[in-house]
Amino acid sequence: MSLPEIKARIAKTCEQTGRDPADISLIAVSKVQPDDRVAAVLDQGHRVFGENKVQEAAGKWPAFRERYDGITLHLIGPLQTNKVRQAMELADVIHTLDRPKLAGAIARHAQDLGSCPDLFVQVNTGEEPQKSGVLPAEADAFVTEVRALDLPLKGLMCIPPVDEEPSLHFALLAKIAARNGLTGLSMGMSGDFEQAIALGATHIRVGSAIFGERVYR
Repeated sequence: MSLPEIKARIAKTCEQTGRDPADISLIAVSKVQPDDRVAAVLDQGHRVFGENKVQEAAGKWPAFRERYDGITLHLIGPLQTNKVRQAMELADVIHTLDRPKLAGAIARHAQDLGSCPDLFVQVNTGEEPQKSGVLPAEADAFVTEVRALDLPLKGLMCIPPVDEEPSLHFALLAKIAARNGLTGLSMGMSGDFEQAIALGATHIRVGSAIFGERVYR
């Protein structure tokens, strides 16, 4: 599948569900993708990308930003507290705020840096023990805690369990966001982004469908 095909599918889904395609941010997930594939997508005019690891982002995006204007970088993988400052200096948006210690670290570095990326709280909607994210029952309290730190919280993010119907998890995330007055919903990937858009996604994270299958070294 190609970038134009993905955008056409987004437009069609928006037409069917009464949404505006301009309200959907397509994050091209470039983790472990070779530079030539990333450059090909940049050459098509796309400027919104996602990376899982701070170290990989640091090795890739400063050079691309010298060559291309207007890049927005989203960090969509788990974030360790010792990588917070580097992440904040690299990324425009962090999707994986998931614990009080991390929120505190971000708040401290925001004071030092004088700025802070936009933030999404990751909710573990499937309550999977191996997965990051606050539990649904704890999400409201954590949102309140993040707001008390005066951090730029924009919305919520989830990654549904692979063996469950994703729409149930998208609907749950939307419900939690609505009752907390949050408009950002980071949900939906290559296999289910149309369902996510139908249920209110504002940010969808698409990797292999744009770049091709990842080749892990």
